[in-house]
Amino acid sequence: MLLREMSRIECDDLLSRLGYGRLACARDKQPYIVPIYFVFEPGCLYGFSTMGQKIEWMRLNSLVCVEADEVRSHHEWSSVVVQGRYEEFTDNPEYSKQRQHAQSLLEQKRLLWWQTAFAAAQTRGRFDRDITIFYCIHIDEISGRRVSSDPVEHR
Repeated sequence: MLLREMSRIECDDLLSRLGYGRLACARDKQPYIVPIYFVFEPGCLYGFSTMGQKIEWMRLNSLVCVEADEVRSHHEWSSVVVQGRYEEFTDNPEYSKQRQHAQSLLEQKRLLWWQTAFAAAQTRGRFDRDITIFYCIHIDEISGRRVSSDPVEHR
């Protein structure tokens, strides 16, 4: 196996192509990780949610981490880690442009972009279509690694 660091362009490409990963947040020294869908734009990951634990925790501690990976086999995979800050686009006039932008990107790039969040809210017994949360993870740091087969090992 050959392990190498990915360039920023490769990391951005992976995030743009995948659009899903795992979001980690923390409260009172307790970590929490959950799968999310997102849309990548340079410097940001945009997402949509309903009220739940991840939103509650990110409101208390805006420092978050997102991991996205593409695994083809044990010997061929890529993984990107984003360190960033959560910003919620509340349903106030001051955030209307950001909310519209996030929703537009999600509609363009994610089929049924709203479905997972509403299904989770129904499962929690807190389903209210009026409570929609658009947010952005501002990317502070990004890194990635890629593993590929070593041709010498296969001989």
